[in-house]
Amino acid sequence: MTRLKKYRLFLFLLFGLLLLAILDQKLAIQSVELTGKSLLDMLLLLPPVFILVGLLDQWIKKETLIKYMGRGSGVKGILITLFLATVAAGPLYIAFPIAVLLLKKGAGVRNIVFFLGAWSTVKFPVLIYEFTSFGAEFTLLHITFGLLFFYLTGMLFEKIYTQEKLLQHDNTMKT
Repeated sequence: MTRLKKYRLFLFLLFGLLLLAILDQKLAIQSVELTGKSLLDMLLLLPPVFILVGLLDQWIKKETLIKYMGRGSGVKGILITLFLATVAAGPLYIAFPIAVLLLKKGAGVRNIVFFLGAWSTVKFPVLIYEFTSFGAEFTLLHITFGLLFFYLTGMLFEKIYTQEKLLQHDNTMKT
């Protein structure tokens, strides 16, 4: 029964797919193809990210990271975080292993929340697309309000959560 409980979401989705196949076979095939493509994309993106995270873990000293991105890093920490998020590549799920590493190395909760939010908003390809598609005014407003929101959210999270509290839910170190 515990095995069944462990896989209940997968079984529920599988049942939904079977039901979809009964109702609309063409849509079910498209769904399986899209799922396969997404899984392949993840399998191609995640190994290099994990290698990068491992290298960063070895290259960056904890004391250095605390100095530049720790709780008391102030504007300097936010600017470094903004730079990292701006030059980042890939979808948001790539940012989470990097955020966990930064958190383990001593980055402040505010900077981590800001990093995750900025990753989804101010990457160069996104900025270029927004600027060419929606214009300078929209892009500037979107970035300004987005970054302000992520900064304020980071401040709120810093009041609610500590690094230790967030890391206690980290399953990467458990066997």
